[in-house]
Amino acid sequence: MTPQPPDDEALIAALRLASGNDPVPEHVSAAARAAFALRLPGAAMARPVAVPAPSGVRSAERARLIRFDAGDLVLDLEIDPADGLLDLAGQLLPHPGPDARVEIRTPRLTESRALSPAGRFAVTGLPPGWFSVVCHRPGRSPVATVWTRIRP
Repeated sequence: MTPQPPDDEALIAALRLASGNDPVPEHVSAAARAAFALRLPGAAMARPVAVPAPSGVRSAERARLIRFDAGDLVLDLEIDPADGLLDLAGQLLPHPGPDARVEIRTPRLTESRALSPAGRFAVTGLPPGWFSVVCHRPGRSPVATVWTRIRP
């Protein structure tokens, strides 16, 4: 006689029993809650697009350029490593309007900046790792870059 595979109810009961024996570690739950808190429901996503390399540049010791496109808004970022930290300068095109501001977010801190009349902003001393830039435009949905990892 060949053994029969367990039916669905027996399998579900076994899974329930097994799940009670191995709880999720608290640090994993805390990391999941922290990641969930970083979401921006309703935000338009700006995705990275290719940026042509400037002609005549030979050195890899220069700032990194990244462009994000959200359709109606383009964000150019220049990331420059400095003493193990990162300096970030950016420009939004077209200018998102009066009272617009940007937030540069990492998993542990958020820096907020007003935009210059040309749509520029800068932040210095960011920790390396994951970051996202969010443009808040009065009367419109925010635009957020996808989370991007930068290493010095």
